[in-house]
Amino acid sequence: MEWCFAMPKIELHAHLNGSIRDSTLLGLAKALGEKGKIVFSEFEHVILNHDRSLREVFKLFDLIHMVTTDHEIVTRITKEVVEDFAAENVVYLELRTTPKRNDLVGMSKRSYVEAVVNGLRDVSTVEVNFSSCTTGGSLNPVCRNNACTGTAKKKIYVRLLLSIDRRETTEAAIETVKLALEMRHLGVMGVDLSGNPIIGEWVTFLPALKFAQEQGLSVTLHCGEVPNMEEIRRMLEFLPQRIGHACFLGEEEWKKLKSSKIPVEICLTSNVQTNTISSLDVHHFEDLYKSKHPIVLCTDDAGVFSTSLSKEYSIASSTFGIGKKEMFHLARNAIDFIFAGDGVKEELKHIFDSAALKLDL
Repeated sequence: MEWCFAMPKIELHAHLNGSIRDSTLLGLAKALGEKGKIVFSEFEHVILNHDRSLREVFKLFDLIHMVTTDHEIVTRITKEVVEDFAAENVVYLELRTTPKRNDLVGMSKRSYVEAVVNGLRDVSTVEVNFSSCTTGGSLNPVCRNNACTGTAKKKIYVRLLLSIDRRETTEAAIETVKLALEMRHLGVMGVDLSGNPIIGEWVTFLPALKFAQEQGLSVTLHCGEVPNMEEIRRMLEFLPQRIGHACFLGEEEWKKLKSSKIPVEICLTSNVQTNTISSLDVHHFEDLYKSKHPIVLCTDDAGVFSTSLSKEYSIASSTFGIGKKEMFHLARNAIDFIFAGDGVKEELKHIFDSAALKLDL
């Protein structure tokens, strides 16, 4: 639907490396094939197939893990991902990524995040605000490459979330939180807990997540990706600023979630393609939407799942019978759930209000 594309949107659950372009991944896979590191033909058809099976999805994730251990590639992917979201009229984007360490190529967690920031600086097709400070009440973007020349340019706000992988130790998780604190001035707003949901114990990550909240960082959790009720209850009791997915909550957990008003990042296509939800018509989006619970539509891994935020809004509208104006308000309401400050929220409200007039919404 054209109006889904035309309206401004906010993306709060986008994994950087899972949002890689197919064309970029194809080129990187071909290069690996030429070096004899993979059999290119085994990956080519998977990349070109946009209706991927769960097995093929995991195959792509394995490939992405192989290619994102190079600083220049991480910078390139970041630049392209931001450009792609901006082209979809996403006006605010929170990118999450797990800082990687690879001693063989001289990559530390810090240098990985610095490569991501360099990607934000390299964007020239749109104005990117990825860090801000308040001086005299005005928002001052940190810009590079003609982004602050005063010319009228499409603008996107980008903030970063550093992900704690569920395979990590408590010490490694705390290291990620400390890195997030040290890189706040570069737009790191919080931390995320993600990774294989059947690996790791909640108690392993709790000290790091508590430390993050105590230091003023926002926290979002991948919650309820598998039916682990004990972990889900503990996550909800922790009161994170947001949670993602929330697919396997029991009756008591639903009551807890709704009473707490914790915003939920909803990823429709991702949930169906990973078989977490059997079909869209039974997705918990409808229940949360009708009960007026705070929710925001997101892509999760736009590249891997061959989707876009415009497509997610279109799917929600057609599946659940929600009109244009209501979908626009759903998108605008996400302003309240972002991890950036009040200055950014006010600018986003202005963007949405201006768009409502132009789009007659």
